[in-house]
Amino acid sequence: MSDERPQKPSLDKPSPDGPSLDGPSLEKAAPEGAAPAGPSPEKVALEKAALEKAAVPAMRASDADREQVVERLRDAVAEGRLDMEEFGERLEAAYASRTYAELEPLTRDLPPVPGAALPGAAPATAPAPGAAAWPGRIGGSGTSSTAVAVMSGFQRKGRWVVPARFNAVAVWGGGELDLREADFAEREVVITCVAIMGGIQITVPPGVQVDVRGIGVMGAFDHSGTQTVAHPDAPRVIVNGLAFWGGVEVRTKAPKGSKPLGGDKPRKEL
Repeated sequence: MSDERPQKPSLDKPSPDGPSLDGPSLEKAAPEGAAPAGPSPEKVALEKAALEKAAVPAMRASDADREQVVERLRDAVAEGRLDMEEFGERLEAAYASRTYAELEPLTRDLPPVPGAALPGAAPATAPAPGAAAWPGRIGGSGTSSTAVAVMSGFQRKGRWVVPARFNAVAVWGGGELDLREADFAEREVVITCVAIMGGIQITVPPGVQVDVRGIGVMGAFDHSGTQTVAHPDAPRVIVNGLAFWGGVEVRTKAPKGSKPLGGDKPRKEL
């Protein structure tokens, strides 16, 4: 008898004619010409949430940022979107917030206010409030050209037309010129102020170029508020004159409907 024994088939290489010993493949080839499968809806939602969270920087929030959120919550109560219990809880959380990331969830389920930016977001490059309407706000005849207050006061505000030349005089009195909702007779207007032991306050909207040229003798001409880049279509306001033992203040401030409520001290009452 021969001592040779039959060799066992090798397990390393499958028989060319037989099935693979490694088991059936679990992967199925995609049909020819078919598009590759996209990410699942759950993955897309998680990525979107991560991006939204990353968009809110973990920086310290200011009092103005907290007040902006509180004002939106007050509006939501007036609109019937929040009840008083929810408002109280969110109000307490708003004043206790220290970062933008803590403020953002408080208004996440509320519709955004047009033109309002998320607290802490980068400044937008959009034009200032009312900038799109500037061409339609220039032209017409001045409503009045002079305002005088002697031991009294005067006021021009709301919808009115600022003439090309306006004179304001306050002697032992005060006056207010609010140009935020006004139209302008010309693209450049000149307001001449004389304040003798009195004061005159001029308020202009963002986007308007302001040029203060007045002289103060034991008095002052002051330009305060948030300085913004002048819009090319906005008018130019020149303020000159004399302040003797008095003052003329020019401030840049957004109209009431487009600014967040601010204040020197936080307010917790409704």
